[in-house]
Amino acid sequence: MTVIFSKKCELGLQAVLFLSAQPKDILFNSSDISKHLKVPKEFVSKVLQSLTGSGIVGSKKGKSGGFFLTKDPDDIRLIDIVMAIDGLEIFHKCVLGFRGCSFEEPCPVHDTWGALRDRTYKMLSEETLAQLRDKTINKMDSL
Repeated sequence: MTVIFSKKCELGLQAVLFLSAQPKDILFNSSDISKHLKVPKEFVSKVLQSLTGSGIVGSKKGKSGGFFLTKDPDDIRLIDIVMAIDGLEIFHKCVLGFRGCSFEEPCPVHDTWGALRDRTYKMLSEETLAQLRDKTINKMDSL
């Protein structure tokens, strides 16, 4: 578990990475995805349904239905999923929750968090899901 993102966001990141590593023409239902990620089916379904509104994930109902990416993995970055689920507030607020934390009136970890926050945002924004494909496949195989 991370301290930066919600559990919902973590699962959203994992589920979208999973979908990006699969053939484009195959739909996966929440049961399939939950088995691969080893998380509850209901949680997977809820998270992916919330991502359908963001334009990252689509769903098809019915017997042969399931979830799929609506965009090419070359056009999706991890920051897109974070923004869709948790928003970007963590990158603009004091990590300790102090009101009025600023460059002029910093909290005790302001400078350290600022550098980590900027590196984290950059890391989530740089590579596309397509660029992470091989690493994703290796991780999914190890689960």
